[in-house]
Amino acid sequence: MPEPSDSPDAGQTRRQKARGSHTVRAAGVASAQMVANVLALLTTVALARALGTSDYGELARMISVVTILIVPASALQAAAARDTTLGRLGTGGHAAATLHAWIIRVLILTLGVLVICLLLRDSLASLLQVSQPWAAALVIPAGCLWTALALQRGVLLGVGAYKLVGFSLIGEQGFRLIFGLVAALLGAQVGLIFFCSVPLATAPIILVTGILTRRRLGRSDHRPQRSRLRELAVRNPIPVAALTLFAVLQNADVIAVGHFFSTTVSGAYAQAAVAAKGVVWVAIGLGLYLLPEAAREAAKGVDARHLLTRTSGLLMIVAVPILAIFTLIPEQILTLVFSDQAKLAAPALPWLAAAMTFLSVAYLSMQFLLALGKRLFLAVMTVGAIAVPATVALRDSSLRSVSIGLLVLDAALAAVMLMLSYSARKPGAHPFAVDDADDIAFAEASAAAEAAIP
Repeated sequence: MPEPSDSPDAGQTRRQKARGSHTVRAAGVASAQMVANVLALLTTVALARALGTSDYGELARMISVVTILIVPASALQAAAARDTTLGRLGTGGHAAATLHAWIIRVLILTLGVLVICLLLRDSLASLLQVSQPWAAALVIPAGCLWTALALQRGVLLGVGAYKLVGFSLIGEQGFRLIFGLVAALLGAQVGLIFFCSVPLATAPIILVTGILTRRRLGRSDHRPQRSRLRELAVRNPIPVAALTLFAVLQNADVIAVGHFFSTTVSGAYAQAAVAAKGVVWVAIGLGLYLLPEAAREAAKGVDARHLLTRTSGLLMIVAVPILAIFTLIPEQILTLVFSDQAKLAAPALPWLAAAMTFLSVAYLSMQFLLALGKRLFLAVMTVGAIAVPATVALRDSSLRSVSIGLLVLDAALAAVMLMLSYSARKPGAHPFAVDDADDIAFAEASAAAEAAIP
């Protein structure tokens, strides 16, 4: 008897169900993501105030690296959701067994990476400008550990358990807020606070999500399907590369500034970067709509460029008032949200917010080009990612010069990305499948809250 995934009719039915559940998925996961983002922002502000500007700079650099590392994991989430929806993992206990095997492999990989990072802890501490080498050694393993959570959410999305995914999103940020704040209130140093708020806080939500997954799928008392984690990892190479490059563009400056400025000044810059990234969060939300919708219209042979125009216009409606406020009262904003020392970055805040606005436009263009199956833009983003630390290195002695340099870089990046987007009337040789676009878009939602922390 053929397996369910071998039947064309069964596969078509699953695809129809996946498309039919789009509205439910969008409403449920998006609402949960909004709550998770609020919790992430509360975590950021609470830890920034508890640590002080100097120590917060160290924490921000470590979490910025974790943010970059979780992007490939979010792509694994999308691939796991897709395979589960189409029945490639089997059903019930078969899917649970496959997920269990994946989690074991991720934990073994995390342990191996931890051993290597502990051996290289001094070099990693120097690279990240972190005062405690043991804490620097935990950064990369923390990103690896998050992969287990991404796989769990992917399987839950694949079986339509959107409420459980929403609970997992909110629970993750809740654990981070509680664990990090308790450590800070007990007077822990920055390394221990990072450990409590990131890797340690990830462990219980993996456990809770695992229990929820087991209740939904049943016991993993079957042999796992032959679905290799390596094959899952290379399923969506183009969006993985694009989103990773965007994460570098968004966070590399915070890491680089730590090499050229004092701990207090670099900490103030990290706090200003959090404020400036408000526009990027809006763009991420718009991108969750733009990517699947552009893929749908492109699949129908419709010119989808009007979607990019519409989402860019909505972005500007939000960005212009933010830029005005940051230009008029930057010191007051930073002092109110963070601390008195945060105002050291006040001269840089308006320029940095403008840079993040252009980066947000580039992000929307990236989502549009992904939907059309274009690839040339990856070269443009690679050049931009390499140029970020170079821009910081070529600054003068002020944070304002860093922000102006990033503004010029991001404006040029946005201009080229828009040019590529508006010259793309037809899908490329490898257009994005509509269902894949849905899965990638919702996987980004899991990574969005992470990007809000540093």
